[in-house]
Amino acid sequence: MKNIFFLFLGILFFSCNDFSQENNSGEKIILEEKNDTEKKEGKRLVALLEEDKIDFSIDYLMGKFDPAKNTDFVSVDKKYSDGDPYFLRKETYESFKKMWSAAKADGIDLKIISATRNFARQKYIWERKWTGARKIESGADASKKYPVTKDRALAILKYSSMPGTSRHHWGTDIDINRLTNEYFAEGQGKKEYDWLVANAARFGFCQPYTPKGDERPHGYNEEKWHWSYIPVARQLTDKAATELKDEMIGGFKGAETALEIGVVEKYVLGINEDCKMKNEE
Repeated sequence: MKNIFFLFLGILFFSCNDFSQENNSGEKIILEEKNDTEKKEGKRLVALLEEDKIDFSIDYLMGKFDPAKNTDFVSVDKKYSDGDPYFLRKETYESFKKMWSAAKADGIDLKIISATRNFARQKYIWERKWTGARKIESGADASKKYPVTKDRALAILKYSSMPGTSRHHWGTDIDINRLTNEYFAEGQGKKEYDWLVANAARFGFCQPYTPKGDERPHGYNEEKWHWSYIPVARQLTDKAATELKDEMIGGFKGAETALEIGVVEKYVLGINEDCKMKNEE
């Protein structure tokens, strides 16, 4: 009887040991699969950032063209927008559609509420704010509240770009769902923003205007709604850094303040460092 008891203990010991080995082996396989998935995702992102370099002109950089007549652009289907006739670069649009489908599968609805705005459109927006025809923060009339032109320009620049300096010129940038940070701070808006923070990079998108601080001391205020397709936008950011000068900014009311403010360095280039990614092996 004693021998049978010890035999049973031996079988139990080896069985438990085998189970432990199988369990550890299973965990190892899962971990290896996870690492492989992350490596594949990393390679995919690198591939996104290694698209052929595009030869952009300064006029393109500054939005001096008509996207409706540019063969690199396509019209955005109303399915993905608030119904306005928006245009985007083909690369941006294809990636957005993939991101839209992924978000939809997770119960998140992404809607484009602004896309490409050329120089003429940005001039219209800027000058309405400059003259007071369109109010700025807290319903203020900038033309009356800020009689000093530099102060007026800085007030408008909290959220609106000078014509010739906007990322919205490029066909790479979109505004999503709402134009207030408050909307994305709670409820459904927070779910949407959290999803974008966790997933947008998988589709090549980055939030250029994060909260200002030590890492981003200059530029526009935070915009949780503004997302940029980096594989193309980074090329234009690089071009702006090397070729766009403050003295080139003109053709609209208040343009003389561009040089005084240093609008290229502080606003065009004053973006989230993650959106300045370079090609790396």
